[in-house]
Amino acid sequence: MTALRELRSLGNSVVLRWTVAALGLVLVLSVTQELARPETTDLISSGTAEATLRRAVPILLAGLGGIWAERAGVVNIGLEGMMILGAWFGAWGALEFGPWWGIVIGIAGGAAGGLLHAVATVGFGVDHIISGVAINILAPALARFLSREVFAQRPGGGITQSPRLESVGHVDIPFLSGGDLFGWSTPDIFGWLADRGWFIVSDVFAVASGVTSNISWATLLALLLVPATVFVLWYTPFGLRVRASGEHPVAADSLGVNTRRIDSYTFAFGSGLAGLAGYALTLIGGVTPDMGQNYIVESFLVVVTGGAGELLGVICSGLGLGVATKVIEPMQFGDFTVEAIWAKVFVLACVVAFIQFKPAGLFPPKGRLADV
Repeated sequence: MTALRELRSLGNSVVLRWTVAALGLVLVLSVTQELARPETTDLISSGTAEATLRRAVPILLAGLGGIWAERAGVVNIGLEGMMILGAWFGAWGALEFGPWWGIVIGIAGGAAGGLLHAVATVGFGVDHIISGVAINILAPALARFLSREVFAQRPGGGITQSPRLESVGHVDIPFLSGGDLFGWSTPDIFGWLADRGWFIVSDVFAVASGVTSNISWATLLALLLVPATVFVLWYTPFGLRVRASGEHPVAADSLGVNTRRIDSYTFAFGSGLAGLAGYALTLIGGVTPDMGQNYIVESFLVVVTGGAGELLGVICSGLGLGVATKVIEPMQFGDFTVEAIWAKVFVLACVVAFIQFKPAGLFPPKGRLADV
């Protein structure tokens, strides 16, 4: 009976279910690639996995920012504006002080936009949507003005484009993708297995090699923020106050928790994550005043699909949308190539269909979040 209960608990494991789902996705892509040869040879490879991770990270960070905002009880419609502020100030910081300071200043730029939104909504009772839309309108105008004053004076820069930014550097994970360890070049285990040509097995390790080799330090930092968020929200006194203030503010206030201050701090931190998402975009294509428009819809889709305020849902849906979009883009049907715009349309249609069957998302929210 004990063994039976353990098997049942293992079958109910969320991690196990999503691991099986990921392996199933790799199986489908592997079969599709084999059937579509020689027209399709890069559907599942280390290069595709690497590009997918770069695309998914800004979406994941923006979704994490939305998680913190909703835990504070604020609907963050201003994510786009905060991403633009984080991108511009991060780019300026990278040009002036170096790429690592660019990350810090980018986070501060997004947090500044979040504090403005929090003061308007929490302090003065302004409607969340009105305040968020106002920030989305003001941020691109401010970025364009500042670009004219700062970037246009530099080589390669202009009103609608930042100069080329220095990268924070890349790293290969030791023993997994052949990274260096104290000057010693470790074995590339994932790369060796990917080169064996074994059906399914090599495809799995090709994906693993793509997400562990030549990975940007900024991407690694973004991925580390996921377990950090879990730890802070569920295993610290501050996280307990955040969850109490968001789910049961009256009860938290009766116990002496300053819910207004906690909500402001929480929202500022989430906005800082949106600013970091904006800086991550600058590493892909520089700064433009409307850069957030390409990711804002996907960011909200991540929150809606995963479940409002649910961290595991954001992780799964954020990485899932990034993978789906990147995999669909290069597909060809005869003379027709899907490309980015049609990939976005297809993903949006799939999300809309999914919401019709499961309106609360992958992981339905609980407490006050369930009433939002």
